[in-house]
Amino acid sequence: MSRQASIDRQTAETQIKLKLDLDGTGKSDVKTGVGFLDHMLDLFAKHAVIDLKVRASGDLHVDQHHTVEDTGICLGQALRTALGDKKGIRRYGHFTLPMEETLVTVAVDFSGRYALAYHAPTPAAKIGDFDSELLEDFWQATAANALCNLHVLLHYGRNSHHIAEAVFKGAARAVRMAVESDPRMPGVPSTKGTLDS
Repeated sequence: MSRQASIDRQTAETQIKLKLDLDGTGKSDVKTGVGFLDHMLDLFAKHAVIDLKVRASGDLHVDQHHTVEDTGICLGQALRTALGDKKGIRRYGHFTLPMEETLVTVAVDFSGRYALAYHAPTPAAKIGDFDSELLEDFWQATAANALCNLHVLLHYGRNSHHIAEAVFKGAARAVRMAVESDPRMPGVPSTKGTLDS
């Protein structure tokens, strides 16, 4: 059964096309116009072992917010679509990831309900020309549209780039675990019999 999704989101602020294959090999082809986001999504695809293609154009003459947030929306929608009825998946995933002086834990539950607990502040307002506050906005948009619980916890860290990278890699590894096949539970991993809400 194919676990792929294609999202085409067109608004007055952004135009985004995103393709995702949960059973890929970690290939990425990402062009959003926001270099740091491209780098983070390349890392995400590699460590989640998914194939990801993104083409985005947005109102970057205003700022990066709409492009970053809307890309998160599309990623969340693609994850939700590709997972289908969620039969046979592990559902839960977690990973604690060291990135030099930084340590981050990310946990995810593809429960069919949205919740975000994001506790990973970055010391610097900018990472290159990227607005650091957009990191939380990206993950909020992703989790809300994937309909998952997402918890991100920075234990400690000094360098904002390392913190952001640890969050993306940790999230990738947690998602990888959660969407993997669980041979001991072929049905929906819930006593309710559904993970739609």
